[in-house]
Amino acid sequence: MKLKPGSRLFAILLSGLLQSPDVAHAGDLVAPDRIGRLDAPKSFSFRVLTVHSNNNAQPKFAARMAALYEKYAHTHPDWRVNIQLMSLQIPQEHARLLEQARSGTAPDCSAVDSFEVPLFIRAGVLQPIDQYFTKEEIDDLFPFIRPIVSDAEGHIYAWWWTTDLRLLYRNMALVPDPPRTWQETKQAAMAAKRAAGPGLEGFLFNGGRNETTTVDFLPQFWAQGGKLVDERGTPVFGQEPNKTYLLNAIAFYRDLIQSGASPARVASISNYDDLTAASISGSAAMMVNGDWAMSQMRAAMKPETFAKWAVSMLPGPTADQRSTASGGWTFASFSKDPVKVKACMDLVREVYMGPATEVLERLPTRQSEFNSLPMFRTDFYLQIKQYLKLGQARPGLPIYTEISNRLQIAISEALAGTRTPEAAVDEAVDQVAKAAARYQ
Repeated sequence: MKLKPGSRLFAILLSGLLQSPDVAHAGDLVAPDRIGRLDAPKSFSFRVLTVHSNNNAQPKFAARMAALYEKYAHTHPDWRVNIQLMSLQIPQEHARLLEQARSGTAPDCSAVDSFEVPLFIRAGVLQPIDQYFTKEEIDDLFPFIRPIVSDAEGHIYAWWWTTDLRLLYRNMALVPDPPRTWQETKQAAMAAKRAAGPGLEGFLFNGGRNETTTVDFLPQFWAQGGKLVDERGTPVFGQEPNKTYLLNAIAFYRDLIQSGASPARVASISNYDDLTAASISGSAAMMVNGDWAMSQMRAAMKPETFAKWAVSMLPGPTADQRSTASGGWTFASFSKDPVKVKACMDLVREVYMGPATEVLERLPTRQSEFNSLPMFRTDFYLQIKQYLKLGQARPGLPIYTEISNRLQIAISEALAGTRTPEAAVDEAVDQVAKAAARYQ
């Protein structure tokens, strides 16, 4: 088709306009390694977990994050965000990040596992970010969050944007009522086994040598008032009454195995995927798992089968003594340039503080978001909101890694019967004390 002279001139002008850096195509604004225009005058580096970015392996999540990034790029046309991907080798990634921070080569803006934030605060490598959030927003965070991301003066150094928690899952066809106590849990598991017959496992949990075991076990310890460390960070789990609380929790696990409520193989289970697979296959009546397992089960089960499953708070020694463990992810700034710190927090606020939790189907950290974000206005998430108020986080101290390792060994040995609980705990206390001496 021939163009009239005026139309031809218009087409030329339009073509030039679309190629201008001031009017970028959507595809030009987001790439696997970039947010914003290539020729943007300002830039900052941004390290993020692959699953929390437009590089997510699931196309629907990748597309949703790309859309959020595109919106940010339109709002901030002068900025180019250079994406660096963080692997799931969490300990190694954080060791590298801390070393880079100390040498001045860390990214300007980076994801930091919530559990690791106190280590970075103590190292003095993070910039305070209080000024970028209102008092109302900070006060809206769940109670367990602020102590982890703050220093002794109350200054915040990372924004904790998504969290998780451990829950008791049960098949209501086998366990109609949620068990609240240790005794009720054992009885419910044994009743389910009697009703279903051979092949059913009553109650599954992580009991092998892995951090998953510690995270699942600690709520049983915390529910009694147990403390791993004191205010100075000194290990005290071997002192009374903490030692008794620890032995009580191990005794609960051992009783489950000895009574037949739980199979002996829990002493070697150390992966949530194994637990989820058992629920999907129909071979488990109850399990301890993270909130994320619900969506995995929904995707893998027939609707009528999935409808039989429900969640509740983890049981405790009594109905009034209950707790749960929460983790999650933060973003922090390592830049000494205030302009880049603000740019980092703008990205966090506009992409991750609410929107990303919904599009990635991750739990938010502010209580009001369970009302303001449509996804979380369900009975399931209203339950989660209440449970998060009782959540606790692991202490972010260098010695915690040793405490966790030694507790994993103690729990596994006690459950397998290779050591008495008392001997296993005494060995853990002794080894942690030796490790603590090296930190002094």
